[in-house]
Amino acid sequence: MKKAVSDSDMQSQAAEVSDATLRGFIGYHMKRAFNVLQADLTQTLKPFELRMLTYTALTLIVDNPGLRQSQLADAMDVERPNLVIVIDELERRDLIVRDRVPTDRRAYALRVTLAGRQLYEKAFAAMKDHEKRMLDGLDEETCKTVVAALEVIQKHQAKG
Repeated sequence: MKKAVSDSDMQSQAAEVSDATLRGFIGYHMKRAFNVLQADLTQTLKPFELRMLTYTALTLIVDNPGLRQSQLADAMDVERPNLVIVIDELERRDLIVRDRVPTDRRAYALRVTLAGRQLYEKAFAAMKDHEKRMLDGLDEETCKTVVAALEVIQKHQAKG
């Protein structure tokens, strides 16, 4: 008869798991760091009832008044049908408005509302604090090096 494994037994077994092989891959470190960043980001945006995707969309709309939905989808690298859900949420909360583009009746230009700008400014300040907290201990030169390295990796996507 098998003995039932207790939670403490499972936790001690998990603590003994070696990930030394995986730690030989930069991507593994990136993923683990992203998990930490994402968890804190989720908590940072929660008071504003925003998620990473909705914050990103709102920021791009603030920075690019009149941006078309198709341009936003491309900038965010998301499928257009998935983006519609994000835009609908922002519009339902009166953070943005969709205006028909006079020269193309099929297209919509996106603009932030006053309420959207006010929420964005508060969320932006919280995001600056989030980044400062997460990068504590890294000097400016190291941060620049990390960004440059990540940009090199991103360029590989364009090469396909």
